[in-house]
Amino acid sequence: MAEIVNLNRYRKARSKERVKAEAEGNRVRHGRTKAEKLRDADDRDRDARLLDGTKREDDGPEPA
Repeated sequence: MAEIVNLNRYRKARSKERVKAEAEGNRVRHGRTKAEKLRDADDRDRDARLLDGTKREDDGPEPA
């Protein structure tokens, strides 16, 4: 005897599989690991501190 299949459940399950496959592809293409994000944030912070440390204070117009 054949197994009875609920077509609505089948369609929803198939749709979920497609969405999961697409999401996995996007993660591979566009995703970065948490370590990479943290490293980039640390680099930006270090660069900002370096720039701020070498910034000259400007007290006004230069004497003529």
